[in-house]
Amino acid sequence: MSRFPFQTLMVQGTTSDAGKSTVVAALCRLLKRQGVRVAPFKPQNMALNSAVTQDGGEIGRAQALQAIAAGILPHTDMNPVLLKPSSDTGAQVIIHGRVRAEMNARDYHDYKTVAMAAVLESHARLGNQYECIVVEGAGSPAEINLRERDIANMGFAEAVDCPVILVADIDRGGVFAHIVGTLACLSESERTRIVGFVINRFRGDIALLQPGLDWLERETDKPVLAVLPYLHGLYLDAEDAVQPAQAGRGAFKVVVPSLPRMSNHTDFDALRAHPDVDVRFVRAGEAIPAADLIILPGSKNTRGDLAWLQAQGWPDTIARHLRYGGKVIGVCGGFQMLGTVVRDPQGVEGSAGDSPGLGLLDLVTTMTREKRLCQVSGSCAFEDSGARVEGYEIHMGESEGPALELPAFRIDGRPEGVRSADGQILGTYLHGLFDHPDACAALLRWAGARSAHRVDTAALREGSLDRIADASLPLFERLMALPGYR
Repeated sequence: MSRFPFQTLMVQGTTSDAGKSTVVAALCRLLKRQGVRVAPFKPQNMALNSAVTQDGGEIGRAQALQAIAAGILPHTDMNPVLLKPSSDTGAQVIIHGRVRAEMNARDYHDYKTVAMAAVLESHARLGNQYECIVVEGAGSPAEINLRERDIANMGFAEAVDCPVILVADIDRGGVFAHIVGTLACLSESERTRIVGFVINRFRGDIALLQPGLDWLERETDKPVLAVLPYLHGLYLDAEDAVQPAQAGRGAFKVVVPSLPRMSNHTDFDALRAHPDVDVRFVRAGEAIPAADLIILPGSKNTRGDLAWLQAQGWPDTIARHLRYGGKVIGVCGGFQMLGTVVRDPQGVEGSAGDSPGLGLLDLVTTMTREKRLCQVSGSCAFEDSGARVEGYEIHMGESEGPALELPAFRIDGRPEGVRSADGQILGTYLHGLFDHPDACAALLRWAGARSAHRVDTAALREGSLDRIADASLPLFERLMALPGYR
């Protein structure tokens, strides 16, 4: 087969969650199969799910997944600008994998010229290393209030002069209005660079859709490159939104509070994929169900989410849960909440001050401006088997206190985390602690689950990437048949 006709191809969407991340991952896997050296790229990402890269930086989780699809290691150049919201109006700004500042929306808008320089620098470096770059846009290019100094969608496409394919999710309804409406919001030069459309998540009789496709092509004078099917049961790292739970799936009940600034909920994907485990995320105002295990997740605003937890009645629920022999795990920010005090003297995550913790572990956490970013591996310290654990750390803050004398893990020869003397509570800074099959099995045994099933998350992820690639083959073939851009 001939070489791919585009050095840089951008995938934009009519809405958030239209399927941009999945289409980019699929194209990366298909290009890899053809022997093309390909890299994913997202100029600007706003997400609380992130990953640690080979060069010790932080990028959006979706770009790490796309790098796996491409058969390469994730690198900070693949997502040069990452915004991690800490409130409704402010976010931590991460440039080339490192925290640059905490900014409100207006200040960041003024900062975009600096951010664009970082974006173009990363794109140029990737262009010197790879034959092809598949770019993911953010949100929608039709957000006209954000067009000035745009670096995430058409602003980037115009700057590097690349073609664009537009993805729309038919499962949401209104797919034709989404596409035509998006085109109406674009400038003439922006409309021109769209080479075609992708209709995503279709289920039904394609013959009934065909009249709409014919109308769309006549109306826009652009081709529908592919209609991609709705694929059930995919195991792919989510960029942000928590996917709906599968009710009543397993006998072992795990409950997770859905914190307003919850980060890296992908920590629980392995549990969600386990046939003997039922994971429930509990939102504000919802009744808290009975559980075998309660897990407090990571947080981008630990003190703010701790206040939310207390307002929702979780301390009483957790105390009752422990009285009846239940188990509790705190991960990263959730670990910090288990202590007696969370201190933020410099206002790293918001206003400066102290917040009382849940008081379940004898430790104090102090927020620091330096963020710890590293990939780690080691063994579980809470059972004789020494089961292997692998994960990564992304946190600001240091914890100190007597509770640390009884660690949960041994990481690179050092103690990590905490387990309570009564064996009911475990705290750790490790994200991805359930991903290795041995660690997942050991943690479930510790929590009281009786299951011989092992979940291999790497195999599930690879299988899902191959499935989306196979389903996207018609799109790839249409793209291969297009003439080189300009």
